[in-house]
Amino acid sequence: MTRTLITGGLVITAADEVHADVLIEHGRIAALAAPGTQEWTADRVIDAAQKYVIPGGVDAHTHMEMPFGGTYASDTFETGTRAAAWGGTTTIIDFAIQSRGHSLREGLDAWYAKADAKCAIDYAFHMILSDVNEHVLKEMDLLVAEGLTSFKLFTAYPGVFYSDDGQILRAMQRAAGNGGLVMMHAENGIAIDVLVEQALAEGRTDPRYHGEVRRALLEAEATHRTIQLARVAGAPLYVVHVSAEEAVAELTQARDKGLPVFGETCPQYLFLSTDNLAESDFEGAKYVCSTPLRPREHQAALWRGLRTNDLQVVSTDHCPFCFRGQKELGRGDFSKIPNGMPGVENRMDLLHQAVLDGHISRRRWIEIACAAPARMFGLYPKKGTITPGADADIVIYDPHAEQVMSAETHHMNVDYSAYEGRRVTGRVETVLSRGELVIDRREFTGRAGHGQYVPRATSQYLS
Repeated sequence: MTRTLITGGLVITAADEVHADVLIEHGRIAALAAPGTQEWTADRVIDAAQKYVIPGGVDAHTHMEMPFGGTYASDTFETGTRAAAWGGTTTIIDFAIQSRGHSLREGLDAWYAKADAKCAIDYAFHMILSDVNEHVLKEMDLLVAEGLTSFKLFTAYPGVFYSDDGQILRAMQRAAGNGGLVMMHAENGIAIDVLVEQALAEGRTDPRYHGEVRRALLEAEATHRTIQLARVAGAPLYVVHVSAEEAVAELTQARDKGLPVFGETCPQYLFLSTDNLAESDFEGAKYVCSTPLRPREHQAALWRGLRTNDLQVVSTDHCPFCFRGQKELGRGDFSKIPNGMPGVENRMDLLHQAVLDGHISRRRWIEIACAAPARMFGLYPKKGTITPGADADIVIYDPHAEQVMSAETHHMNVDYSAYEGRRVTGRVETVLSRGELVIDRREFTGRAGHGQYVPRATSQYLS
């Protein structure tokens, strides 16, 4: 096993910024020391002078190869994890899906088969519950015991993923007992379906109406409702892809009461808006995702929530569909546009730009992109930090390099970039996953099958 020494860089974690040399042995961080104070020998020395040395990103919300609307997300576990590595992410947590009428185990086994021997970086799974019954509730206990400790439910998508309040309450009660964490897609899907039907009947078919019918108040209502159900169950709650100011207010109010309620937002809600959904010639379809993009005014509340820790995590909800042949399925009917956007490669760079723009600090960047998702989902300190004993998932980051985001240069398997033409400062230079070089000075040196499945503990915010 190669012994690696990283010298001369500024090591940034959620807790500290310190100039230090980092020694890696047997795939783990062996030691840190002030520069030049230790005469370590190594097989490989990486010069990180004038660079940041940061933990590999943890993206806690991806959908590789996800079926949706008669098609599949265009990134496989192989292409998607390779793109993640290019973007400085070294662990993803994807979503295995229970099909209605089937067991959790069947769904999980199907996702194991999709990912097995294909991933360039480490991976784990959450479990989507789409059919809550007595058998499924018992299976939840078994999955928690073997290291799958989070379960996603939906108040959206009636007839597909939707669970009613009784099913949600029962799943939350089970999680309260077994230590699992319930994740909630919080939108009032029953009401949204009425508004979709009315919009289409009135000839409002363009992509921008996707955002208009999925009203911010219906996100806030479902957020409020699921918080109250979690209180009744005595369970923690994690609300995914929070996009609306009103939903942030519900989370803030709950947290002010000391409730174990947590929230995630995504780069698209921080950097894009309904202006993108309204782009002409059906271009707005590229930005159709759920929850939807909001008017730009909502962004201030999201940034504030990240600074005050009322939102703890930034994940991507990476679920790409090509514009040609996939997004185009919804021409003439916005409700048929596959919901999802690419982003797994862009998250770390966009958040570094947010540091330069004054929205967050450098340490908060690492907190929301690396440490907090690792803690939230039982991976810390194996993942999400740079400390002796942690996996050597490390990114050498050049904070001065400039780049222009584009589909011409990205590595995601999708024919457009949601951030086409956006100039940002900061770029991943080198990536190590468990001590192995995956990106070496802007060259991919990884391989499919390097990534390992990682069982998880329960949420460390609850212990």
